[in-house]
Amino acid sequence: MKIAVVGSGAIGGLVAGYLSLKGKDVVLIGRSNSVAAINSKGLFISGVRGDFKVNIPVKDKLVSDVDLAIFCTKSQDLEQSISQNIDFIKQAQILTTQNGIRSEGIALKYADKASIISSIVMFGSTNLEPGRIVHNFEGNWILGRPFIENDRTLIDVSLVLNEIFPTVISHNIRAMKFLKIFVNANNCIPAILGLSMQEAFSDTDTSRISVAIWREGFDIVKRSGINLVSLPDFPLERLTGIISMPMESAAKVISGIMSGLSKEPLYGSILQSIKRGKDTEIDYINGEFVKLAAENKLAAPLNKRLVEMVHIVEKNGKFFSREQLIEETKGLLA
Repeated sequence: MKIAVVGSGAIGGLVAGYLSLKGKDVVLIGRSNSVAAINSKGLFISGVRGDFKVNIPVKDKLVSDVDLAIFCTKSQDLEQSISQNIDFIKQAQILTTQNGIRSEGIALKYADKASIISSIVMFGSTNLEPGRIVHNFEGNWILGRPFIENDRTLIDVSLVLNEIFPTVISHNIRAMKFLKIFVNANNCIPAILGLSMQEAFSDTDTSRISVAIWREGFDIVKRSGINLVSLPDFPLERLTGIISMPMESAAKVISGIMSGLSKEPLYGSILQSIKRGKDTEIDYINGEFVKLAAENKLAAPLNKRLVEMVHIVEKNGKFFSREQLIEETKGLLA
């Protein structure tokens, strides 16, 4: 199986590196600065599995056909990444990894329903400079067909990917992806503060905001008639259990969970984009709650304000203080 991993950031670099270490025929497609760094020095992976230097073919776009194209770009970059490489993926299986729920619809503009695989990444990594990836924590890789029934080809792809991460096949990938939004929704807080996850959630003041994000989002999803399905690493009962607790108790639980995610400093995907001077995927995460609320004539004041604050940080590069964040969200916590 000839594999292309498109996107050389935290997830793409990690996936391509581990596939290469397993002897797979893989090429990494990235931006010019990543291509230059990796071609010059190699791809470096450190973290929970140890330290590796990987010599891997890396290019700025595909130049030959592949059987499997794994797109690991941010949601806002997905369409351009597919269109730039379309000539060499027409016969390929296209696997999306993006957060949110829109990536499959984007892929459908360029590919037929039978060639699209949706996935949910439950492992975590960090990439703050080209060619260097930190693998922060382990997790499953959930795969499913979004438009047709799961088939033998999907199983074949899962068996290949299972060599680097435990794969799980889902028969309701879309419902799982809605729950994954909740997993990612807290990433806006460290992005607004410019702190690691561990630093951001070290106290219960910011953790209260996290609880309120989930409460507001869950109310919107429920009132919109969307059913959530448990993830292997994140059962639905964890979400419902935490949001049903008294606020102070829930905040302590969130603080403990988020502070203990990784021994290495963990920067959420939104903050990683900001640190690299790129637009974030906030509109595809917390913004999804805002969009869903608008479509159903509901309100999402907390998530709307947090989305606005992330965009402010994107624009001027200046982070908010913890006190400013608390003040900005005062009165919006459910």
